[in-house]
Formats: sequence, C-alpha cells, structure tokens
Amino acid sequence: MPRPAPERIARLVGGGAEVESISDLGSSHSWTLHRAALAGGREIFVKAASGADGGSGGGGVFAAEAAGLRWLAEGGGPEPPVPEVLAADDQLLILPWLPPGAPTPEAAERLGRELAVLHSSSPPAAYGAPWDGFIADLPLDNTQVEGEWAGWYAERRLVPFLRRGSRTLGRDGVRLVERVIEEIDALAGPPEPPSRIHGDLWSGNVLWTGGRGVLIDPAAHGGHRETDLAMLALFGAPSLDRIVAAYDEALALADGWRERVPLHQLHPLLVHVALFGGGYRARTVEAARAALAVAR
Repeated sequence: MPRPAPERIARLVGGGAEVESISDLGSSHSWTLHRAALAGGREIFVKAASGADGGSGGGGVFAAEAAGLRWLAEGGGPEPPVPEVLAADDQLLILPWLPPGAPTPEAAERLGRELAVLHSSSPPAAYGAPWDGFIADLPLDNTQVEGEWAGWYAERRLVPFLRRGSRTLGRDGVRLVERVIEEIDALAGPPEPPSRIHGDLWSGNVLWTGGRGVLIDPAAHGGHRETDLAMLALFGAPSLDRIVAAYDEALALADGWRERVPLHQLHPLLVHVALFGGGYRARTVEAARAALAVAR
C-alpha cells in the first residue's frame, strides 16, 4: 500500500509538526487511510490519494470533503457532530484521530438530537452547494437552485446516475426510475426548506467515539433533511429507532416521511449501481416501485 511521506504530512499540518510513525488502515475507493503519530503524542487521521506523492485519486474529492465538513460545522450548533479539518490539499486530507467507541443507545439519541440541530440551524438559501460535489469518487452536480426540492433532486441526483446505470438497470428498470422522475412533484411530500445535510449518511459514515456519533466522509450540500435519515436506514444503523425518535422529538418530521424513505434512497442506490454493478439492480428497482406507490 502506498504511504504518504511523513515530510508532506508535517508540512501540511504546519506548526513545526514532526511525524514519528504512520500505520496503514486500508483503502477505500481511490485513496488509502492512515493513522499517524506526531511528536508530543498527538495522533491524526490521514486520507491520501493513491500514489500521494505524484499519483492520482484526490483532486477535487478532498477539497469537496474538507469544504463539506467545515460547512457542516458552521451550522451544527455549539458542538457540531463533525471532525475538525486540520489540513487538506489535492493529495491529503488530515483530521484528528478519534478513537472508536461503542454505539450505545445514549449515543444514538444524542446523534438524533444533534442531527436535528444541524438540519435546523443556519439553513442554506438554496439546494446544492458552492463547490463541486463528489459521492465516493463520482462527481455530484451541486448546482445551487432556489425553489422546490423535488425538481432539484430529480435533475441533479436521479437523472445523472440513471444515465450511468442505465445499461445495468435494463429497459424495465430505467423506465421505473423515469416514472419516478416524471411524478416527482407528487412523490416528494410537503415542501421543506433546504437543510445542511451530510448527503451520504449510511451507517459506515458514522464514527462512534466518545459517547456520540461523529459524521465523516460527507457529500454535504443543501438538501432535504429526510435524505439523511433515509440514508441511515439504507444499510441499517445501530439503534436507528432511537436516533429517529430523538430527532423527531427535537424537530418533528412531516407526515408520511416513512413512505418517502425509498424515494430518498433511490439516489444512493443508483450510485451503488454505478459503482458496483448488477448486485444493486434488484434493490434499486424495488425502491423505485416503493417510491411510486406513494402516489397511488
């Protein structure tokens, strides 16, 4: 596994930092993951583009992730549930090292309350974001649009990934998703103002640490708050019922939100079709059918 040079990490961290050791944590998509110890005992997390000293795989991805984390922190209340960005460039993203903990029921309830604060504090004026977006290492259209969420979601999230996955989905699958796009106004539920959302909040992007859930690897943008809750349900999050109950108590969800979960899950499932192929076709088709059932 390629490893970033200690000198590069130290230079980016600044402040006279010295890297004493680096350990490898594996890889994900187009980057490698590392834990580094600095002189004085401080530890940091390092995400590095593949071939960090001249290779590719970082580019705008790290800039988008850093911008998203900072933007979420700005609107996340006094203790935003996101890590501080210590440094970032085209090849490296550096965050504090957060020791993993247990996803206790109490931590789940805290996450629900903190998500409610994140979604309701300092709302953006438009859907989208003022930076180029990515989900994994695929580009996201973050064009900012004022108006209704439904059209933005259809045009900026569903249409591009339907194109990417059309061959895998086949004619019948494509037609189902096209019907969702055509009927999106009737499926989207009552109007919601934009919220600061994580945008890729599957359970693997919640780091349980220090008695709370911390949100990592965002595809942050101004979006629909139900999207984050639907993403948590997509592959199952620990104590999800407690997260949702605490959220709903702090910031009531609109009637019918549970029936709209498949609509919000349709985009990430299309992303999985684009990334991983036919193994996600059946679930994507099922989500499209369930989304359409709301209008009947």
